[in-house]
Amino acid sequence: MDKFVITGGIPLHGSVVISGAKNAAVAIVAATILADEPCVLENVPEISDISISLRILYEMGASIKILGKNTIRIDTRGISDPVVPYDLARSMRASSYFLGTLLGRFHKADVPMPGGCDLGDRPIDQHLKAFNSLGAEHTIDGGIVSLRADSLIGSQIYFDINTVGGTINAIFAAVKAQGLTVIENAAKEPHIVDLANFLNSMGADIMGAGTDVIKIRGVNRLKGVTYAIIPDQIEAGTYMVAAAATHGDVWINNIIPKHLESITAKLRKVGATVEEYDECLHIYTSGPLVKTSLKTLPHPGFPTDMQPQFSTLLTTAEGTSVVTDDIFDNRFRYVSELRRMGADITVEGTTAVIQGVRKLKGATVRATDLRAGAALVIAGMMASGVTTVENIFHIERGYENIDDKLKGLGADIKRVSDYENARKIV
Repeated sequence: MDKFVITGGIPLHGSVVISGAKNAAVAIVAATILADEPCVLENVPEISDISISLRILYEMGASIKILGKNTIRIDTRGISDPVVPYDLARSMRASSYFLGTLLGRFHKADVPMPGGCDLGDRPIDQHLKAFNSLGAEHTIDGGIVSLRADSLIGSQIYFDINTVGGTINAIFAAVKAQGLTVIENAAKEPHIVDLANFLNSMGADIMGAGTDVIKIRGVNRLKGVTYAIIPDQIEAGTYMVAAAATHGDVWINNIIPKHLESITAKLRKVGATVEEYDECLHIYTSGPLVKTSLKTLPHPGFPTDMQPQFSTLLTTAEGTSVVTDDIFDNRFRYVSELRRMGADITVEGTTAVIQGVRKLKGATVRATDLRAGAALVIAGMMASGVTTVENIFHIERGYENIDDKLKGLGADIKRVSDYENARKIV
């Protein structure tokens, strides 16, 4: 299994190009099931979650053609049996999106309970509530979620909690349902807006994406289109934090600055300078970083997917910072790894108290999930000495060529495999 070996203490300098948004891409790839013609997707990130999504489509009978770097042609007309392979679905959370797309097209679906990062209990009860509201019935047997509907009829859907996945699945099931569907307390993340724009370009009738209330009038047919996926706000935020944490000077290109406002505001508050332009930003740190308080919230608040990276930055900021994240149960699992590197962090429930230290020290640490893995890479670049980050398959679920991009910014990061280590021993 591969790992990253990082020699820290080098400020990042240069420019980096942000890839397509993981969270938009996994939804849009699944959405091609609803198309009545082939679709061409551009700016698709080369990450393992996309590879798994494409493999699921292929195993079900879709035709997949790579047209160029980050450009894929998907023809799902060959899918006849709406059953998602068990092993593939168990390897990522976004496999739940196939529930909505298969139900929307076939009025039935058999999908294993999704896997992905272990961030505590993330039930799909709100997803099922939406499907039931539209006329579907569900059973769960042996870890398989089965949906069946004689027909899908537009309805009023109210989510009890803010749910990105539930909102996306409700859109999928409603886009070809008969009549009008109104989704209240809808999630407002940028990738939901991007998904709605993709579906609307195909002929869907979706209004209000990005607000609390989304209205969908069902259509009979969705045409094939060519569509470019938005830049990844979390990848951009990760490089922003990495630049500030290493006291570097970095230009971040191919972004939508409005999507980054909550991250930008916090970075400025701790002492980084962020200059915004139309499709890029310039971030640098010329003085010490200072404490702050942070609470994750649904969009447009500070994203939970950026909390581990920002908390890592705060480990060497002057003073005591307080970070609260109650969106996922296990979001602070990575803290024990940072403590190996000398971080002073105390966790009580959903709150972490971070006392800034002068320097982190290199150690061998293990990625516990996607964003925690990115945080440990940042920690390794901040630290003195050598840091080895294991279980980097988590990181590759959501970051395209992260080691090459960091090398391009001057980082000393190497990918090492256990096979290479074994050869050296022999």
